[in-house]
Amino acid sequence: MSEPASDVYLTIAAPAEGVYKEKGSKFLAYAYPVASEEEIKNILTGLRKEYFDARHHCYAYQLGTGGHQYRANDDGEPNHSAGDPILGQIRSAGLTNILVVVIRYFGGINLGVSGLINAYRTAAAEAIHAAEKIEKIETITIEVLFDYEQMNTIMSLIKEYKLQMLSQDFNIDCRLTLGVRKNLQEEITQKLADIARVNRL
Repeated sequence: MSEPASDVYLTIAAPAEGVYKEKGSKFLAYAYPVASEEEIKNILTGLRKEYFDARHHCYAYQLGTGGHQYRANDDGEPNHSAGDPILGQIRSAGLTNILVVVIRYFGGINLGVSGLINAYRTAAAEAIHAAEKIEKIETITIEVLFDYEQMNTIMSLIKEYKLQMLSQDFNIDCRLTLGVRKNLQEEITQKLADIARVNRL
């Protein structure tokens, strides 16, 4: 079996939800596909406003194909009883570019650390299980500046490598913003640089 490409990753197609109840406490889980920490902050802010009366908003996220960018937050629950179990579910599902938030409404009975770990893990697993999993390719954004004479050559390269055209501006000179597959960025940048000015964005 061939190894998966290092710029291919598994994430979720759209937001999904899960719920877990234990001794009166209610754990609402929400999974989101995300691409940046800025996006994560906006989602968390929105959830805190919507569920302002909840006791805890615990979460974990992982970004990037290597999974090196991650965070787990217990939001006032005992250390490692909430964020880590959520992160564990993200990792065991092999997902990245994902945020999972579990919102707890306290039911009046303490669950203990082991009970909390189980509750946050189960709620997170429910949301992840409900989500559609998709493979995506990590891309790098570049800007290409060129003269009209190079248009055909540039366009044929875009077609050959199936590059994403993110924006175009053909006013004084020609300017394209392209999404380039990460594993091919050096090869493509080199070919483009022979005929145009290339900037990494």
